[in-house]
Amino acid sequence: MVENESALRLPVELDRRSGVALWRQIEQILAGEIAEGGMAPGGRLATEQVLARRFGVNRHTVRQAIASLEQRGLVQVERGSGTYVREPLIDYTIGRRTRFSEVLARQSRIAGSTLLAAGAAPAEATAARALRLEVGEPVLVLKLLRRADDRPVGLGAHHFPLPRFSGLDRVYRATDSITAALSRFGVLDYLRASTRVSACLPTPEDAALLEQPANCPVLVTESVNIDRDGRPIEYGLSRLASEWVHLVIES
Repeated sequence: MVENESALRLPVELDRRSGVALWRQIEQILAGEIAEGGMAPGGRLATEQVLARRFGVNRHTVRQAIASLEQRGLVQVERGSGTYVREPLIDYTIGRRTRFSEVLARQSRIAGSTLLAAGAAPAEATAARALRLEVGEPVLVLKLLRRADDRPVGLGAHHFPLPRFSGLDRVYRATDSITAALSRFGVLDYLRASTRVSACLPTPEDAALLEQPANCPVLVTESVNIDRDGRPIEYGLSRLASEWVHLVIES
């Protein structure tokens, strides 16, 4: 880890008559410096003692500012080591057309995925309802580990009705893209019909795959995609690492 230049910055005179809490002013100044690139991702902030001298406050006030920055996802506090600037979180946009690779490309990130499992299975109640099937009818399930810049950020279970998409798993292995695989089956475009968002703690297996603590929640999205004729083609259940992903809902 590289020490940021925050320890070398000139003292700052806070406005003690503005009505804005001192810790909030410090938070805003540090957040601005991070946004402007003055503190590089991975760089270590100055110590509480140094920051307290810079802003002319006590260490408790600095600690409040840092806690707020951590809550916003701008820094990460590592006990016994220091406070580090985090890489920008991923804004995962959910709209009429939601494509994982396109969302990351717009943020200059590289999308990747690993196929964990694939095969036919009887549709459970939620998937059957979303795909307008009877419970127990066959669906093809692809289980994927999603990555952004080689960092695991999500797990997905994608359900497709059979026999319409029989063999889609083989095409996916060849294309590494659900969108490209669907096009081979005549689905040249598809839209997001609905998305349900919730949160929960990950299972130990999910936490290990996402390389995150088991006590850190994951964001859960249940989605239904439809083709141009309005027929459901996919029910997706995704768990996203909340430490790295923000959900943005497009109107």
